[in-house]
Amino acid sequence: MDVSRVLMVAPGGDIDVAVAWYERLLSRPADTRPMPSLADWHLTSGGWLQVFEDPERAGSSLLNLEVHDLDAALAGLVERGLTAGPVQTGGERTRFAALDDPDGNRITLMENPVV
Repeated sequence: MDVSRVLMVAPGGDIDVAVAWYERLLSRPADTRPMPSLADWHLTSGGWLQVFEDPERAGSSLLNLEVHDLDAALAGLVERGLTAGPVQTGGERTRFAALDDPDGNRITLMENPVV
């Protein structure tokens, strides 16, 4: 299997509410809105985040986003009115903190290796 892109999907109950929240999280608008019920953020060349209106599955996703500097990322969230839970450690080199979107999808920001 030759995979060219990985798409993370966060289902939400109301696409407009979800898009507004993810715009705050990522500090920018979606890169594309290919259909009224879908928004795409191209986070890396091979990794995209999709927010999709799907009330039946809303709140059922776990999204992990690796950041270079967890402390700076968390400070940026606070500036945008979002708060993550406490910073935790995993193993010897990983730090992470999580927050939930309005539908309950869990987003974990991870720093590995620790700067």
